[in-house]
Amino acid sequence: MTAGGPLPPGFDEAGVQVAARAILRKRAGEVARAWPALAASYGRDWPETFARWAAERPTNGSIRDAWDFARAHKESLDRNAALELALTETRFHYDGESPPRPRRMAVRRVPGGVAFQLNGRARVIGRR
Repeated sequence: MTAGGPLPPGFDEAGVQVAARAILRKRAGEVARAWPALAASYGRDWPETFARWAAERPTNGSIRDAWDFARAHKESLDRNAALELALTETRFHYDGESPPRPRRMAVRRVPGGVAFQLNGRARVIGRR
């Protein structure tokens, strides 16, 4: 319903659109719980912004939806959302298709510093 596929014969188009919007709002809420800084960076616009992006994409779960959204908007993320993305990417490897896997060691740039992860512990150096 939310991935933009054709409507099966006999379905009420208006009813399906209402249900699809409700599902997209629910997905936005789940993503906001998984990645709070990402959602907070959009303020009141978060549900609609996420819904526009997600409307043509089937869900892969809230964590992967958040990760995909953050990567797609990487250049416009605020400082806290960029940090949330960088810390997640130091802890896990995610190719955009298969489930995320823990990393052994990783380093990512964040606004004002560097985030790194070693043996499951993530840290940030130089952020003010």
